[in-house]
Amino acid sequence: MLLISGSSNELLAKAIGGYANENLAARKLERFRDGEIMVDILENVRGQDCFVIQSTSNPADSHLMELLVIMDALRRGSARRITAVIPYYGYARQDRKTGARSPITAKLVANLIETAGANRVLTLDLHAAQIQGFFEVPTDNLFSRPVLMNAIKNRFVGELSNCVIVSPDVGGVARARQYAAHLGVDLAIIDKRRSKPGESEVMNIIGEVKSKHCILIDDIADSAGTLCHAAAALLAKDGKSVSAFVTHGVLSEGACAAVERSSLDRLVITNSIGQSEEASRSKKIEQVCVSRLLGEAIIRVEAGRSVSSLFHYDEFFSA
Repeated sequence: MLLISGSSNELLAKAIGGYANENLAARKLERFRDGEIMVDILENVRGQDCFVIQSTSNPADSHLMELLVIMDALRRGSARRITAVIPYYGYARQDRKTGARSPITAKLVANLIETAGANRVLTLDLHAAQIQGFFEVPTDNLFSRPVLMNAIKNRFVGELSNCVIVSPDVGGVARARQYAAHLGVDLAIIDKRRSKPGESEVMNIIGEVKSKHCILIDDIADSAGTLCHAAAALLAKDGKSVSAFVTHGVLSEGACAAVERSSLDRLVITNSIGQSEEASRSKKIEQVCVSRLLGEAIIRVEAGRSVSSLFHYDEFFSA
């Protein structure tokens, strides 16, 4: 097994290597003056089972190109099998046509990854589950649920009975319901109307939140506007406190400041995306690590073992 890291999230890649007891392969990654990417793998890869770890986060186009170039180098070096490990799959929100002449960019990205040489894809909490069907190669979509539920249990020790899981929109109800069912707490839903991209308007809260610790569950925090507006609405309905637990902390420009100004007690995100200095300095933003989850999946894929137990909290933490 050979682990190769792109530049998007080297800290996570090293943590995965530490869990799998494997050093990251030596590679040289440079840019020419015009911005072109050049990659050189400095180890023999012939006949190796190679795992390329790269989130296609901001700048998405640059990190995606890195992933493609690294895989092409491995394919031309006669690697036995190449698995693209993509903790955050960029362009996932462009998963369907929204207009007469709009692209389905998530599908285009899947085509590029396959063409570059990926024999398998391993990713985390796809924004749209149907993206798995965009690939013609085996695709494992892991869930951060075991890791985030552990963080919830640690944060609300002795108070879980007074908590309520909240979906910030109707589209996330299935995800939130799974958390609520496992934790044995109630579920609430925020019905909102988005006036334009990047902005949201809270309309109504379905469910009882009065005097309860409200736990917002979502897959992506980009501008964080949805979470901030939801927090204000929940407190206006006499919620006791509001925290958010989110898989991918995209946190685009202005998001960290918005979180700091908001009514959120805490925003907990995974390290699927490398965080900016501003996010690291924030007193309200906390990261939990998914290296064990991804590392265990890599070990099982390499050994030809099932990864299904990683989808469930109890089985994952007893593995």
